Amino acid sequence: MEVAEVLPEFADAFAFSEFNRMQREALPALLESEANVVASAPTASGKTALAELAICKALADGGTALFIAPLRALTNEKEDDWDRFEELGYSVYVVTGERELNSRRARHADILVMTPEKLDSATRKHDSRRYDFVTDIDVCVIDEVHLLDADRRGSVLEVTISRLRRLCDPRVVALSATMPNVSDVAAWLDAPDETTFEFGEEYRPVELNAGVKTYTHGENSFADKYRRLYRALDLAEPHLREDGQALVFVSSRQDTVRAAEKARDEIAERDVPMGARGDYDFHTESKELDNDTLRNSVLDGVAFHHAGLSKNDRDLVEEWFKEGIVELLFSTSTLAWGVNLPARCVVIRDTKLHDPLEGEVDMSPLDVLQMLGRAGRPGYDDVGYGWVVCDGAEADKYRRLLRNGKEIESRLAESLQTHLNAEIAMGTITDLEDVMDWLETTFYYVRGQSRPEDYDFPNLRQRVRDCLEELVDRGFVETGADLSIEATPRGVLASKYYLRLPTAAAFAELCDRAADGPGTLEMDDILTAVATADEFDSVSARQDERDAIDAVLVGTDAGDLEAGQRKVLAILRSSASGTTPAELRSDAWVIQRNATRLVSALGAFLDRFVGPHAANLARRTEARIENGVAEDAVGLTAIDGVAAGRASKLAKEGVSTPGDVLDADIDGIVGAGLGDGVAERIYEGAQSLPSVEFSWGAFPESIEAGENEVCEVTVRNVGEPARAGVRVTVNGVEMTSTSTYLRDTETVPVGVFGADADELEFTVSVAFPEEPLVPVEGTRTVRVR
Repeated sequence: MEVAEVLPEFADAFAFSEFNRMQREALPALLESEANVVASAPTASGKTALAELAICKALADGGTALFIAPLRALTNEKEDDWDRFEELGYSVYVVTGERELNSRRARHADILVMTPEKLDSATRKHDSRRYDFVTDIDVCVIDEVHLLDADRRGSVLEVTISRLRRLCDPRVVALSATMPNVSDVAAWLDAPDETTFEFGEEYRPVELNAGVKTYTHGENSFADKYRRLYRALDLAEPHLREDGQALVFVSSRQDTVRAAEKARDEIAERDVPMGARGDYDFHTESKELDNDTLRNSVLDGVAFHHAGLSKNDRDLVEEWFKEGIVELLFSTSTLAWGVNLPARCVVIRDTKLHDPLEGEVDMSPLDVLQMLGRAGRPGYDDVGYGWVVCDGAEADKYRRLLRNGKEIESRLAESLQTHLNAEIAMGTITDLEDVMDWLETTFYYVRGQSRPEDYDFPNLRQRVRDCLEELVDRGFVETGADLSIEATPRGVLASKYYLRLPTAAAFAELCDRAADGPGTLEMDDILTAVATADEFDSVSARQDERDAIDAVLVGTDAGDLEAGQRKVLAILRSSASGTTPAELRSDAWVIQRNATRLVSALGAFLDRFVGPHAANLARRTEARIENGVAEDAVGLTAIDGVAAGRASKLAKEGVSTPGDVLDADIDGIVGAGLGDGVAERIYEGAQSLPSVEFSWGAFPESIEAGENEVCEVTVRNVGEPARAGVRVTVNGVEMTSTSTYLRDTETVPVGVFGADADELEFTVSVAFPEEPLVPVEGTRTVRVR
């Protein structure tokens, strides 16, 4: 059955011309029905085409399609793959972070691509103009729906799909690798029997021969990696000698490089006939690679692949592997979920991995099955070979996994409070019965009915009551006399900023302390609150990192923190000054990215419960972590196009604030070492920010002891309007504090009084909570006669 016969107007949207057996059987359910569809099929059997069929039907009907991909890296790949839809006149838009979101593009897109986390965040804000596009979805395709069983991420996918169905009731098409309890997923999504498919191993294009191989575990984990590598090469070698290909999965980006380098030497030692060093044309092609190590490696037929490579390098490696030029490829798990890149032999060298936020963790059983599913090249191999290399103590566990598969469980119970708080904050739950109604829409409820004892289902109502009581006790929810349930401001912020509840509680406690002593909050308080956040509770400090951590934290009050918290704090402090030690850089990027989100959330708490000055401090802290600039130059990062490098260059020439940029003029910026075009853009950017001047009017120079006089100070914004906080202090003690939208001028009353002091120093300070600008201050000194 040819694509052009079935969908003539969309034939060019598919990467092939003819549907396979599995696709043909599912086709009527996707194109001739409006019912929800659940399809479970072996890896590499062509499930992506089912997603594309569902999308084509929605587009043909004039609707909008949403595709949920399990990883951020895969959302970007889909944007590239689906250029085919763009060429047919349909727009594809990947919805990413808050700051990068183009809501207009999202609103007008025909195909939206999102991760579960991004969709969760967006649906929580569905009633805002920025995210209202999520209520206009006609079909929702869930790729790899078996990720319901993934730690933490699974519950996000579960509650988000349930929420989306309540918001706009789209058609749902859920695709999965082989799973024993596909009927539970179908029951959750209300997919009838006639549109529920469980395609068995006979639908695999190539038979899979999978097994477990053990290695002798030693005392040194570094040496163990090489023991496993040699075991992996033993398994791959017979296939490499027969012109087959091998794909070896390892735990980290760095390990892909190290393993490839070691494998090249070992392959040469074993005299395995591989490589293309004599091929002049390929030698020339290899020069297109950006990565020097990779360029040398591919000439020996060995390569590595991970998300940190440039897109150019990833594309070339994938192309050469498909062509058989690269014969041995080392990769992280991302490749297993994304590109269809099969090999005759697949070896999982590492079953444990180091997660910057979780420490050492077991690889997910779902990841293991997904990787092994890449074994066997359709059209080339009759059998694919997949091996798990592990310690003897874990061999039986993996043999059971390969023999029985993995039933998909709900993970909602593990984070029920967090998700329940989010629903209450959105106003979708107002009493206990609403909670029970909500739970009935979840996979948790369906699975609990299948296994009531394992899910403690008989006690569900009491567990919900206990959960609500704890939310009330912790200040996230309040109950009315009529037993109604409503979110507190703390609960709303926790949901809006996607925080774990212990983190939100800790942020609220910091706000309470800061409100008791205005002006006492410091950057270290913010960094410590973030470093001790529950989101970082599993971070661990390796032995080789501890000296670097101690050096960064010398002289600080961090002695009571746990080792993982100290590591996070050291990374944040050093990031803020652009001096992260080499020993900490491997985990720094992930920790920085998560930390800036948390600092932004803490800024919102401070803005709500303390005031604009405290929020401004958080915004400056966030900008310093992101850009690695000194405290006095952080305001420069408020200018579009100014990051660490340009900020440092300007600051060295005495241009430390946007006001300095305006004073320096374009010539002065050029004189600081920047090009003419860049200088013009920076100057224009500085003009688009608020800029404050003070007029003190008839402010006295002296006052009699015991006398009082009310004066007025005018705060004038000569730049762009912005929300601001205006604070007045005398001798460091706060007198008044107001929040305003500063368009032009604001008159601030200041009481001058003859106190028991020789001099009174009055300070008017203006801070912008949404910009990383250093607060602008004006002072006057009054003598007491």
